[in-house]
Amino acid sequence: PLPTPPARLPYVPHVPPMALLGKVTATTFALERPRCVFDGHADASDAVWLAVAFANASATFRNPLSRAEVPPYQQLPTAHSYMTLETAAAAYSCSAPSPPVLRVGSDTACRDQGRQDPCNGPLPSPGPYRVKFLLMGCSGPKAETWWSEPILLRRAVSPSTIDPAPTRRGSAVVVIASILASLGAVLATTVLGALGAKVWGSLCRQDLGTDAFIRRSYRTHHIPPALPQPLRPGCRCSPPGLCCSAPQAPAPCQ
Repeated sequence: PLPTPPARLPYVPHVPPMALLGKVTATTFALERPRCVFDGHADASDAVWLAVAFANASATFRNPLSRAEVPPYQQLPTAHSYMTLETAAAAYSCSAPSPPVLRVGSDTACRDQGRQDPCNGPLPSPGPYRVKFLLMGCSGPKAETWWSEPILLRRAVSPSTIDPAPTRRGSAVVVIASILASLGAVLATTVLGALGAKVWGSLCRQDLGTDAFIRRSYRTHHIPPALPQPLRPGCRCSPPGLCCSAPQAPAPCQ
């Protein structure tokens, strides 16, 4: 008898919408971890796999009937698809404490060591890729999600394509930039000159005030000597040694 086709689950895998460091790189991408998707279909011994295929080859992908038929990562260049991230179905249950995202292509040991067991190796090209989750039991596939939308990786830039010299600007841009730079220099010089003159004048006024105060002389106890008083008219001395201040009032001479 023909195998029973797996149940189609109403879930579409997708890259997480929140900001995430390294969400999509040149060889990896992140997927939102499905939760509560396989409840009611999975047993304790079942496993969930992630099928990865080039976007134009996802329609021809055939679910394996057993774990022994799972396409490995090393066949991606020729088969255009593989399966990875084998995980116990209980890890995707509603109550399982698990990280919110999965990362596809993060295991560099798959490429270097040439292992034949299913692994999560770096993706060899930008793609685009499509992915789906497949629930497998002892008798084969039991349930599957929809294929994701195409996921395009970042393209690495070859060092030989990077121009070390800066892009030349047009002559008009250069002329405008030169004029603006000259005007800025003139304005800065004018402002600094005015500010310097103001400060210098303030300092000079302070110096003049200090010198004037220091050089100023105050003689508060100077009393000029007394000068001899001239005789008033009509004053005569008689007898000698006496002086009169009035015609009939003789007084001692000073």
